Amino acid sequence: MRINVFIVLLLTVTVWSPAQDIATNGDKYFYGYAYRDAVREYQKQMQKGEAMTNHQLLNLADSYFKIGDFKKASKLYLDIHKNDTIMSINRFNNMLQSLAKTSEPERVRAFLKSKSASLSTELLENASFNYELLESNLGGSSDFSLYNLGVNSAQADFSPTFYKDKLLFSSSRGQKSKKVYGPSGESYLDIYLARITDDGSVINPNPFLRIPGSEYHESTPYYSETLGRIFYVLSNEENGELSFDDKGKNALSIGMVQQNGSFQYVLKDLSTSFYYPFFDDASDKLYFAANYPDGYGGTDIYYVHTTNSQVMSEPINLGPRINTPGNEIAPFFFDGGLYFSSDIFYGLGGMDIYRTNVQADGGFSIPVNLGKNVNSISDDFGFIIKNAGSGGFVGYFSSNRSGGKGNDDIYGFRVEGKPGLKTLIFKGNVVQPKTKRGIADASIHLMDVGGNSIKEVFSKADGSYQLEVPWKKDVSLRISKPGHSGFYKKYSEAEADALQGTVMEIPLTAINDLVKEQEGKTVLKLESFVFDRGKSDISPAIAQELNKVMDLVRAFPQIKMRIETHTDSRGSTLSNKRLSQKRADMMKSYLRGIGVADTNLSTAIGYGEERILNDCTNGVYCLEFLHNQNVRTLIEVLNFDELDR
Repeated sequence: MRINVFIVLLLTVTVWSPAQDIATNGDKYFYGYAYRDAVREYQKQMQKGEAMTNHQLLNLADSYFKIGDFKKASKLYLDIHKNDTIMSINRFNNMLQSLAKTSEPERVRAFLKSKSASLSTELLENASFNYELLESNLGGSSDFSLYNLGVNSAQADFSPTFYKDKLLFSSSRGQKSKKVYGPSGESYLDIYLARITDDGSVINPNPFLRIPGSEYHESTPYYSETLGRIFYVLSNEENGELSFDDKGKNALSIGMVQQNGSFQYVLKDLSTSFYYPFFDDASDKLYFAANYPDGYGGTDIYYVHTTNSQVMSEPINLGPRINTPGNEIAPFFFDGGLYFSSDIFYGLGGMDIYRTNVQADGGFSIPVNLGKNVNSISDDFGFIIKNAGSGGFVGYFSSNRSGGKGNDDIYGFRVEGKPGLKTLIFKGNVVQPKTKRGIADASIHLMDVGGNSIKEVFSKADGSYQLEVPWKKDVSLRISKPGHSGFYKKYSEAEADALQGTVMEIPLTAINDLVKEQEGKTVLKLESFVFDRGKSDISPAIAQELNKVMDLVRAFPQIKMRIETHTDSRGSTLSNKRLSQKRADMMKSYLRGIGVADTNLSTAIGYGEERILNDCTNGVYCLEFLHNQNVRTLIEVLNFDELDR
């Protein structure tokens, strides 16, 4: 049952003024977050035969979803989805979540596949990866030790954060005599401080007095030890009264308290709610969750650049690798990884905790579900972790799983290794060697030690690619595209480990860039070269061009070539024929000496003056440059059509 889950409440926490347009009693209860009452009133409306708009039907589906009646929610979502296009991407996630809880996973995957053309590549990759992960149980940590904290109350307790050697958290326990928040029936949220013992237990909770008092919400704090400042979420208010936008909406802002106790708003918008601040000291970025209407789903994770805690940029969305049609909240960075929570449909419960690795270019790896030893069928969120003094790691997160003390409880944990499956990532760009322009549709194929396929992806329009799988030892990577050179490399475990977090640039040469049409043949593009008159020696200039042939063979191992040389008509026909053949033989010998195999170079023919290109035949007077037009060497590509496929 999710009706009193505080994480869901926080994702939609708004107070509506009487100016809100309410058409029916069902609407009134729905917009007041009284979802059971909304279901009852909408059902009455239908029993009376009163027409319901698609928006009201969606409200009813949402109400079923909120109270955990996923069978009725999924049926209603599916019916609406068939007949109308007003369903938001966030409700699309609710529909798939409901399906996942009431039917076989194959049905969800089939539905997902049917809509793949309209969904992002990142979402499909994330879903496929995590389905495989959870089914194989690779994501769990067997040494995870969870325990319910003694500071939890019968009310909601959540959003822990480290404060020096103590713990801050949010609670609706009402110890400071705040007003009652209608939708929850509990007190407006407040922030509490408790002491962490040597064994990770948390004791002696008391109201946190470093922030200004308010009768309304104050929650989800984050303490920056470097700045000595506390960021937290609070209701928009002025002179002790809630502030509303022109639609009667009251939202949540992010404020900051400095060491001297002075307060200032950091992010405030009467129409947008902000949640779960995290300040990265290294980059001066303030991360947070927000429900901007142009996001990828419900609530997305963003960041802003700051200078001395002053916001210096527009909010920047973390993108579709992190943000989904669901709700993403509670960012927490630790040791090269980002932990956050999402209620995307391919998880184990409502909200699940995920970990993604931060890449060298600022991007992210596929978020990995932390598995059944951390996540439950309920909501799990607000994950924090730090190094433990005795080795290993200690941390905390919130959950409304069964067996707790209240709506949401805070759980502690100890673990030897960092939570989250270790993955193997190959990331980079396939480019043209000279221009560095990206090459689209190149195959990036990962194989195991036996040459069996593990995974294949294709480069995007800009040449970029990312391939990620659970960690494997001794793999090989093959990158190819028809009509192009290839890339192949085997990686030991150490080599693959050193590669993680880097961006590889892989040049592929197009065969069309290396050949040209000449005399009705497809020949290699080489700089023009000539032998000394009457000679067949391979000069340094000629060797330089012939060395390019070896490079070509390495790029295209299947290439088949033949050499032909020609002279002008000066001298006897027989001597020209002999000289031409000797030159062809010398080139073949040189190429064989530098590694070109007989299978690549079949023949070398000297034609002498048999194939003159102009009128400069025997006995005809010609200028020097006209004779020179006939002196040439061609290296023909015999299987060009095969290589270009």
